[in-house]
Amino acid sequence: MSGAARGALGINGLGRIGKLTVWHHAARKHFPHLVVNLGRGVGKDLEAVCDVIEHDSTYGRLHRFLHGLNGKPCVHIIDRDRKLIEVNGMPVTLLQEARDPRDIAWRDHGVRVVVDTTGAFDDPTRPVDDPKGSLRGHLWAGAEKVIYSAAFKSKQAVPDDVTTLVFGINHEAFDPGRHHLVSAASCTTTALAHMVKPLLESLGARSFMTASMSTVHAATNSQSLLDSVPKAGATDLRKTRSALNSIILTSTNAATALEQTIPDIGQIGFMADSVRIPLPTESLIILNVTVQSPQPVSDGERPAINRDTINDIYREAAGPDGPGHILCSERQNVPADVSGWRAAVVIESVETHTRTGFVTVDLATLPGVPYAVLESLEDTEVRVPVTHAKIFGWYDNEYGSYTNMLGDLTCHVADRLD
Repeated sequence: MSGAARGALGINGLGRIGKLTVWHHAARKHFPHLVVNLGRGVGKDLEAVCDVIEHDSTYGRLHRFLHGLNGKPCVHIIDRDRKLIEVNGMPVTLLQEARDPRDIAWRDHGVRVVVDTTGAFDDPTRPVDDPKGSLRGHLWAGAEKVIYSAAFKSKQAVPDDVTTLVFGINHEAFDPGRHHLVSAASCTTTALAHMVKPLLESLGARSFMTASMSTVHAATNSQSLLDSVPKAGATDLRKTRSALNSIILTSTNAATALEQTIPDIGQIGFMADSVRIPLPTESLIILNVTVQSPQPVSDGERPAINRDTINDIYREAAGPDGPGHILCSERQNVPADVSGWRAAVVIESVETHTRTGFVTVDLATLPGVPYAVLESLEDTEVRVPVTHAKIFGWYDNEYGSYTNMLGDLTCHVADRLD
């Protein structure tokens, strides 16, 4: 599909993911034009918006991020009256009048696909006229498809036109004739899905006995910079403690979203939690899985599933000519080493650990075992060989992993339009 046929790309919000989405598409140039809705004034003038786009406390200045030390400033005002600027040679129109999605002038600017990065419209069942605004308002305003840069949350069953997609996992399930609201899940779900899928495909979901993960996650804007008073009804009091000084134990919906993208995970009772730490970006998933070994292990015999087995699964998934969603690192990394890496997840293969042993199971305590079978056994206790594996995966939860995967999904959705 030509750039003109794709139309302009709409981006709602200029927060962390919104700004980095501008960076991604200004570098990629898959769309001929970007239309960014801020929904309010910024600073004293248009220069203030340009300054926000050009400078970043985590990744540095845009032109150096894209072009190295010899790069030159690449954000310029083209037409002040039309609020038209240029970012790395790409025209970007700024809208500042409307906050409610249904009032944004997408139709007037030829926008077919909108990426909503506000985090304000996570319930896809909200009607267009909801007083708090609705993701469906973008469709009312002229967009054909909306991609939400977070997981959906709803107490009701979602309509058939809603789906959750992670690029490289289940993005091919996108149906342009059916799906209008698409969640790109979260940064953690994106990385986790790319860690889990190769294991399921290689070992089989039925071999999994338990699975869980913890993400050691960079701070986000949902936390307080300094200690603050919780809002009425708040249940997570730790998020009001200083993000600069605290390790925050909190929850994550990654397990729920993972099942939406990889249904087989529903067979496993997956658990997930999060630990927030004082870093601006770069996060780490610690994945724990226990699987039934495919064959008994005798004393002195090397386990059938071991450290090399697990690492080889990821090396094969990455491949020398793979899409780059998974990288396998042979070095000892720290967070700064993976900042900006264009991969959904970077496997820290030097830290993969496995341990194989036996679990004793009394068949008499298991539901569904026929009485005749139990009667035929001399001993109802059996020893089952199991392997526990601990796998570490880095991900840049802002640009390197999440925004790039979001950008790939956005281009895929746009290219599937008639």
